[in-house]
This record gives sequence, structure tokens and C-alpha cells, in this order.
Amino acid sequence: MKLATLHHEGKTVVCSETERGFVVVGDGDVASLVGQPGWYESAKRTVRAENHVLDSSEATFAPLVTTPRKIICCGLNYADHITEMGRELPDHPTLFAKFTDTLCGAEEEIQIRASTKVDWEAELAVMVGSALYEADENEAAAAIAGYTVANDISMRDWQKRTPQWFQGKAFDATTPVGPVLVTADEFEADPTFEVSCFINGERVQHGITSTLVFSPAKLLSYISTFTQLRPGDLVLTGTPGGVGAGASPPRFLANGDVVRTEIPGLGALENRVVISSGEP
Repeated sequence: MKLATLHHEGKTVVCSETERGFVVVGDGDVASLVGQPGWYESAKRTVRAENHVLDSSEATFAPLVTTPRKIICCGLNYADHITEMGRELPDHPTLFAKFTDTLCGAEEEIQIRASTKVDWEAELAVMVGSALYEADENEAAAAIAGYTVANDISMRDWQKRTPQWFQGKAFDATTPVGPVLVTADEFEADPTFEVSCFINGERVQHGITSTLVFSPAKLLSYISTFTQLRPGDLVLTGTPGGVGAGASPPRFLANGDVVRTEIPGLGALENRVVISSGEP
């Protein structure tokens, strides 16, 4: 099943993407749906009942998550990206958090002020489907509700102001996520995905998730040892090599650039970047 959060007629609705179009499942976002007991079968019943099908021209993609949830990200998780950033392979995941306000829709403009070193980071993201605390890897794998596409657009000049990355990763509405969550039952256990990023049509990143240092299940298990993960929480799993900061010379996004983030089987984000001066 493919689930999306859409803006429609002044409200936010959860829909399932079908051959007929987007079928409305309920109000709210995908995260709030996943937090409901029996959500999967309930959504399936609604789709089978052929509930309201939206005209695609009537709706726009919202972030999958619009309500307050945990958004935890892993940096330096592909061996090639770790190498290009001049670091050693880690013994433990490098983690940071985002606010829900950081997220934006699959086709929204990304508007940035006060940064001149704006970089791209194509990523696979997973949504938690059931509560996890001190979970082992098997429990963590079973708790994955589904997979989606993300891009951790990063303000490198802000990121490097201090040893802590947070401020360069948390600008409002700069992390597109979507366009859909594809539920885990659509794939075999521990699926492998190809992650690519294109700038104005030029592919700048390509990675295979089988080369992750820490798999999604390992990340969820590790995170659950210090904080409880709940249905609807998002975990971004890291980016492959090819980021602008790792190029020689470094390369950053310019005003008007179009960033396309693509994972076959999950979909694509396409976001135009608008960069202007001034405080964020």
C-alpha cells in the first residue's frame, strides 16, 4: 500500500495511492494514521470501499509527517560518504534530530535565507509502525511500517559553526519527505534500494542501501536503547557519496536549482531551491 499526506480544500488528509487515484483514508497525516490500532486493515477496507477519490489537480503533497513526532537522522552511514568527508568508519551511529517544522512536501519550493553553502543529501527514510524500546534487530525490523524518500538539505556554513551539526540541519521547510510511504509488506525482509540525487538533471549521487554501515533495523534497535520509538516516528538513514561538500572544489546549490531525489519503488521528490539573503 502507498500512503500519502495531501493538502486538499484547506485541510490535510491521508490517502492511499491506487490505480484510480488517491483514495481518502481519513483526516490528518500518515503518521497519525499509523498511530491508530489496526490502521493497516482499516485503511485497506476504506480503499476497497472505493471511498472519495481525489482529482490530482485538487491536491498537493504535504510532508508525510505534519504533527509533532520524533525525527531522528543518521549521518555518515555509507562507507563512500564517510571516506569523502575524511572520516573513519564509525563504531556507533552519528545521530541528530529534526523538528517537524523542518519537513516539506515532495514538490514544494525550498526557500533558504542566510546560507551560501546549501548542500544535498539524498536518503532512504523509514517510518516506525509500532512502539519500540530496547528492541533487538528482529523486533526493530518487524516494527518498520514502511519506506519513503527524503533529502536532508544541509546548510554547511551553519553546520560547521560549531562541532554540533543541529543548526545546519534544522532550517524550517528544508527537508522534503515523500511523496508516499510504501508499506513494508510490499517488499521482502531487509530490502535493498538504490538512492540517487540529481541537480538540474545531472546525477550527483548514487548509492545502494546494502552498503549502509548501520541498516534500518540496526538504527531502530540502537535508537530504542535510549529513547522509545513510537508509531509515526521517522528515521533518516544517511546519504551516499556525492554531496557538494565532498567535491573538489566544493560545490553548492544555487538559486533556482532543481533537486530531484529518487528511489525506484518508492518514488521521487522534485524541489526547486530559492536562495535569498537575510536572516532565516
